[in-house]
Amino acid sequence: MTPEEVVRRLESGMTLGIGGWGSRRKPMALVRALLRSDVTDLTVVAYGGPDVGLLLAAGKVRTLVTAFVTLDSIPLEPHFRAARERGGLDLVELDEAMFLQGLTAAAQRLPFLPVRAGLGSDVLRVNPRLRTVTSPYEDGEELVAVPALRMDAALVHLNRADRLGNGQYLGPDPYFDDLFCEAADTAYVSCERLVDFGAPTDSPADAPPPRAAPQTLLVSRHSVTGVTETAGGAHFTSCVPDYGRDEPFQKAYATAAASPDGWAQFHDRFLSGSEADYHQAVRTWHKEQR
Repeated sequence: MTPEEVVRRLESGMTLGIGGWGSRRKPMALVRALLRSDVTDLTVVAYGGPDVGLLLAAGKVRTLVTAFVTLDSIPLEPHFRAARERGGLDLVELDEAMFLQGLTAAAQRLPFLPVRAGLGSDVLRVNPRLRTVTSPYEDGEELVAVPALRMDAALVHLNRADRLGNGQYLGPDPYFDDLFCEAADTAYVSCERLVDFGAPTDSPADAPPPRAAPQTLLVSRHSVTGVTETAGGAHFTSCVPDYGRDEPFQKAYATAAASPDGWAQFHDRFLSGSEADYHQAVRTWHKEQR
């Protein structure tokens, strides 16, 4: 599929999961395609980064379910900060471990999973939707019951994939992308490179690393609805080992987000055209910085 074909499968009002972590291996080409669409009123489920920030800036998010929204080297995503300061964002805050349990429960088709994370903290105060349960066994322990994070659709980005939907990560961390796919009714994988049918481990000799362990086959075709090849599709987040995070551009993004005029100029230059226009504008910008 193309990113545009993926987005045409999405509808306003959906619950949308976005894989990756902070400013790492985010499906940014799919997010940018979503920005160009009329899809809105979304419930977004994510370990958030600039994916969440861009959707908030575009007014496409009604409810956000997250453990954090960060750019990693910049601690707080600026559009998220602005949305919180303005008020009106329906924010469902979870501890990172709670979020993982919610994904796992959804992937296993359970209504909830118990966890100790959050007990004795303010998470239960700031998120009154959470409930506790008592163990039915002799210990009688009180635990947090984290509700399943079921999603209508999920978007993830991986280093390699085949046309059947098997997906491979080559970097240091899977970022729970498999759980996002399994917890959603439909899931769409963007990848840096499509490889031969049924053989994601047989990467070309120039692809680092040339051959990877079978354990790197993270996402299985049974949980994937569509695949799109988007070279540079995680930019400006990282997609190790294909490329690292574009720190200078990320800094420019955060600086632009600090003012309405700055953001309008950034949007007009980088986000008003196609995906190809975006990458060309980024290349031109980098030449200007030399």
